[in-house]
Amino acid sequence: MTATLLSLPAILLYFVTWLLIIRCIKASIKSPDTQKKTNKVYFVTWFLALVLHITSLHFPLFLNKPLTLSFVSLGSYVMWFLSLILFVITIRRKVESLAVVILPFTLLSILLTLSSSLEPQTLINMKSGLGIHVLVSLFAYSVLMLASFQAIVLASQNNHLHMHQTTGFIRTLPSLEDMEYLLFRLIGIGVILLTISLFTGFYYLDNMFAQHVAHKTILSIVAWVIFTALLFGRWRYGWRGRTAVRWTLAGFIMLMLAFFGTKFVQEFILS
Repeated sequence: MTATLLSLPAILLYFVTWLLIIRCIKASIKSPDTQKKTNKVYFVTWFLALVLHITSLHFPLFLNKPLTLSFVSLGSYVMWFLSLILFVITIRRKVESLAVVILPFTLLSILLTLSSSLEPQTLINMKSGLGIHVLVSLFAYSVLMLASFQAIVLASQNNHLHMHQTTGFIRTLPSLEDMEYLLFRLIGIGVILLTISLFTGFYYLDNMFAQHVAHKTILSIVAWVIFTALLFGRWRYGWRGRTAVRWTLAGFIMLMLAFFGTKFVQEFILS
């Protein structure tokens, strides 16, 4: 069995899960009581897709080989973490609407890994300190990426409520207070993970400001400052609504440039 044979059913299961969630949302708009039976179905397909997805990414470990961390495989890891976090949150909170947006990107990330076998790759020993730094960084990025999606949905919900348009998709969302609570909970967790990522980077890497990682380090620190300032503003001044959305997206843009921007430049421009 190869990684490809694991990836193909993962793609199919993600797609089926996406269809079931859309069906669930449509059904809940008409009748909220019909949602419970559908939930049990898409949770099963979603879980199986997550298992197959991560197994395919870690398949080299079963052959005693180091993992490859390229621009595309990095994206696949992030989308897996993102889907896993959303899966866990959805068990307790009604946020299936985020999955409608995220799962297609997760599916696309697997397709890209299948078609990028000739892409420049970096070997990573996940048992080393560097491997720990990479995993924590990916998890931090995934949590804050989910927070950015949450911020966009929150902004849309806020606009619709101000215009008194609470029909259709908006009716399937949790209350505005619950959405904001989830947003800041994600940002808080993301900042903790990003802090650990920066500390492990400074500890395990010889020079975090070396030429090939300087931009990543600086942009990650800027993102950390933005998200931390947002949490302080929330605690001290009660920031919310559009202010929270703008700061969240600004921090995420910095983090996206740090993770993917520098990786893209190194592999496709400077190589």
